[in-house]
Amino acid sequence: MKIGIDCRFWSQTGVGRYTRNLVIELSKLDKKNDYVLFVRKEDYDGIKSSIVNSKWSIVNCNVKWHSIAEQILFPRILNKQNLDLVHFPYFSHPIFYNKPFVVTIHDLIINHFPTGKASTQPLSIYILKWLGYRKVLSHAVKKSKKIIVPLEFVKNDLSRTLGVSKDKIEVTPEGFDPSISKGEISGQVSQATKTPYFLYVGNAYPHKNLEKLIEGFYKSKVDTNLILVGKDDFFYKRLEKEKFRNLVFLHDVTDSELFHLYANSIAAVSASLMEGFGLLPLEAFGAGTIPVVSNIPAFREVCGETAIYFSPQDADDIGKKLGLAFKLSKKERGEILKKGKTILPRFSWAKMAKETLRIYESSYGIWPGK
Repeated sequence: MKIGIDCRFWSQTGVGRYTRNLVIELSKLDKKNDYVLFVRKEDYDGIKSSIVNSKWSIVNCNVKWHSIAEQILFPRILNKQNLDLVHFPYFSHPIFYNKPFVVTIHDLIINHFPTGKASTQPLSIYILKWLGYRKVLSHAVKKSKKIIVPLEFVKNDLSRTLGVSKDKIEVTPEGFDPSISKGEISGQVSQATKTPYFLYVGNAYPHKNLEKLIEGFYKSKVDTNLILVGKDDFFYKRLEKEKFRNLVFLHDVTDSELFHLYANSIAAVSASLMEGFGLLPLEAFGAGTIPVVSNIPAFREVCGETAIYFSPQDADDIGKKLGLAFKLSKKERGEILKKGKTILPRFSWAKMAKETLRIYESSYGIWPGK
């Protein structure tokens, strides 16, 4: 079988992390099938050095996602390769590509939080983009051979929200990167960790609910800082303008710095209203700290009873649970961490790649065991 994988998101966060780990693990695992990776020019060298299978091909594809070129030019590039199956690791794909494909849909957050507040564009442009999103998503769920999702929660949400048959949806839990480890720390990060702190890692989009998290942090009345780590974009800049006290904003941290921030925090926190996966608590447990997070389905599915939960809409409850985490004894923290460590083996990129390969084969009509 000749399989294509859309790797245009390689350098991005989120979908990029998923794509990188999928490709790296598949290149170790699958010695039978042929693969063609479609990459942006700036990612070519990094991708070439990441794969261990010399049979794999790499094709330059400087086509931006969410663009007209994606719809017109990308199908032509794909068709030249005579592929048996293509994997689009994100809902954004060319709707005029008419050969077999599978798609990964990580969440339906945009469906549930379709607010112009999440866009830097004028409202009219945002509405056009919203309509385009609905068109592309609808095509993805109708025409794909299989839909891959990271959690049972997302599977149920797809079925309930878009009417997709559950038989078409496959759950492949994602992993976390245990390779994040100790290393050099910048002066900025070192200085930030001298004061006790809670840690948030992620973007500042509206569904992340950072305003309520900050309100809850102040209601906790504990003598600490709240460090927020994320991309230095419009949404973080807007927050930083508010000049909140006891808040520290860090951008462009390295993996080793991220490990250091997790490991030395009182707790990793998230007041998100919706997630497609629960990466923050996994990274927290992996680095040796506890998660204090929203009582939402994704975090519940990932963490079970190992995390401390709060209502994300209730600043008083957020403050109460942050205060609880702050006051935990060394023994109590140790008990939470011990339970947390037991869930980590369930979330492996290697396992995800193995399940994804099974989906490729079943989508193409090659059933396991034949």
